[in-house]
Amino acid sequence: MSIDPDLFRSILGRFACGITVVTVRDAHGHDHGMTISAFSSVSLEPPLVLFCVANDATMATVMSTATSFGVSILSDTEEPQSRRFSGKTDDRFADLQYTRGSLGNALLSDALASIDCRVTARYPAGDHVIVVGEVESGGARDARPLLYYRGGYAQLER
Repeated sequence: MSIDPDLFRSILGRFACGITVVTVRDAHGHDHGMTISAFSSVSLEPPLVLFCVANDATMATVMSTATSFGVSILSDTEEPQSRRFSGKTDDRFADLQYTRGSLGNALLSDALASIDCRVTARYPAGDHVIVVGEVESGGARDARPLLYYRGGYAQLER
């Protein structure tokens, strides 16, 4: 017997996690992006990361053929960007400051850290797809992270 879905969501909501925006450029040169909290490092050698995207998300269709993606790890000043990339917006990149990573993906300018990755694998997993990428380049700055905890945004107090 499986766990009750509401209880499962409640349990996992107690795991504080960072917030990222994952971006990709499609074959026509259009930028796409979405807020992702299901992001993790996988390996140091080679440098691998993964993220999970719901099968019914628009981003899942784009990621099914993408060869690379960018990840911007959000700072505590970037809640508006997190909301922008998680909501229904026609042009999520309008009036947004970003640079291009080494593989051409958009990376948010004020991010705490960012990486550009080459897709190495995709794995179906329930109602999501796990996308694994090898990190090609990246950078970081000193700031506080934006966190997600129990269904809301939080900041780290140190």
